[in-house]
Amino acid sequence: MAASSNRIMLGPLVAAIDQGTSSTRFLVFNAKTAELLSHHQVEIKQSFPKEGWVEEDPKEILQSVYECMDRTCEKLTQLNIDVSNIKAVGVTNQRETTLVWDKQTGEPLYNAIVWLDLRTQSTVERLINKTPGKNKNHLKDKTGLPISTYFSAVKLRWLMDNVEKVHEAVLSHRAMFGTVDSWLIWCLTGGKNGGVHCTDVTNASRTMLFNIHTMDWDPELCIYFDIPMGILPKVRSSSEIYGLMKISSKLKSGPLTGVPISGCLGDQSAALVGQMCFKDGQAKNTYGTGCFLLKNVGTKPVMSDHGLLTTVAYKLGRDKPACYALEGSVAIAGAVVRWLKDNLGIIQTSTELEKLAADVGTSYGCYFVPAFSGLYAPYWEPSARGIICGLTQFTNRSHLAFAALEAVCFQTREILDAMNQDSGINLSQLQVDGGMTSNRLLMQLQADILCIPVVKPSMPETTALGAAMAAGAAEGVSVWSLNPEDLTEVTSEKFEPQINPEAESELRYARWKKAVQRAMNWETIEPVNSGNEDTSIFSSVPLGFYILGSMFMLIGAKYIAGQKLA
Repeated sequence: MAASSNRIMLGPLVAAIDQGTSSTRFLVFNAKTAELLSHHQVEIKQSFPKEGWVEEDPKEILQSVYECMDRTCEKLTQLNIDVSNIKAVGVTNQRETTLVWDKQTGEPLYNAIVWLDLRTQSTVERLINKTPGKNKNHLKDKTGLPISTYFSAVKLRWLMDNVEKVHEAVLSHRAMFGTVDSWLIWCLTGGKNGGVHCTDVTNASRTMLFNIHTMDWDPELCIYFDIPMGILPKVRSSSEIYGLMKISSKLKSGPLTGVPISGCLGDQSAALVGQMCFKDGQAKNTYGTGCFLLKNVGTKPVMSDHGLLTTVAYKLGRDKPACYALEGSVAIAGAVVRWLKDNLGIIQTSTELEKLAADVGTSYGCYFVPAFSGLYAPYWEPSARGIICGLTQFTNRSHLAFAALEAVCFQTREILDAMNQDSGINLSQLQVDGGMTSNRLLMQLQADILCIPVVKPSMPETTALGAAMAAGAAEGVSVWSLNPEDLTEVTSEKFEPQINPEAESELRYARWKKAVQRAMNWETIEPVNSGNEDTSIFSSVPLGFYILGSMFMLIGAKYIAGQKLA
């Protein structure tokens, strides 16, 4: 209601489309104060056609954006806020999720393959086995990434190899590839009628086709994956005018027609900007479907020796330098809550998890490694699978709820340790954001397990805020200043560690590491063969003797039987 009474003094507004793995949101901010004025959210359905497969409907994603824009514009009107004050729109999105569509019809050629999807595991294992020394980091010097199911190139390769519509469209030069940002920007700027096919450097850097040094698609990488460069979107900076919105006048969001889309950042980069981590050494951790810790390392990429990714953090203008980040990526964070609710049915709502866990205040020796999609940083082990261990007759659903929250915190501890080792400088506190940060027990557990304070901003929508900042600051828009002296100071809440770091915290962490080892090498598509070791059955001496002995016994038995018959 405060927004209504101050409407005359609001000045320019900037909106953000936040398209995540589990939901879509449209949010509108005051460009001068960074105040969130209104927003709307729509859940996104995920489908699991086969074990390890995760898909979403590109049309549903697009429709959810239109619905969120319509409802938010409706809410603004109810608050007597003029929608025409929106001067720019930014886009932030789930990264790596891969789409291919027909540029002539505008129709998707297959469902979006979500970043969590594991169907490319056999492809990844074959690629690694072909590299010198079977090295998963074979492409890291150019891409900053290991060869993994996580990234877009192998998903695109799978689509070209296994979906006839995609194969035909590529051959007939009708196919367009993009991550979610590209799909949305193309559709919202006209689609088949002149839509802009582009992406930004942060999203491009998550494909394994992008050279993080030249800041463009790499011909050698495209040859390596056998992907034609003609289907790739044009790479742009994270803050510039890409095109103008074209919305049907029949929709409540129709007044947004002609508003520039001028900001684009992958969700984790957007959160880094929204947390205002513009200085070398500043870091944030986002707790969403997965968990992502990013640390700004400045204008020169730093390669990790401890399993972290080197990624593009942002490039806030065509003529501005790119900044890089070290990233620790965890596949399953908030997704474990959804699994406990939808698959096991032990909770009805996500808020119930906090109450269950708080009732017992301990996992009672139960450890949960939610490696549903393998393990990401720092292990990059696609063959790992989820396990729950340390169970006793005393263990109940409350202990499992507590173990699930601890699992998120332990995974963050692992990537923070790796980041401290790479940088040689320990973080003194951790800035956090994302949906799970509303769980106060989780935040306290995180501080206890890291043994450093955890700082949560009072305005949790930092991902959308980052996209809005990039859009509002773009040349030709210039309604949002990113000068340090102009940035609004963020109010926050701090969670201090409350347990003895040398005793309980380290003991729990050591047991977690033990549980992780139990989860390793659970599911392999191809036989594991490290180096030049003999993988035949006779490489095991006891097994070899057993099989040879059995063969001789069978031959002997047949010989004796033959003698008796004779």
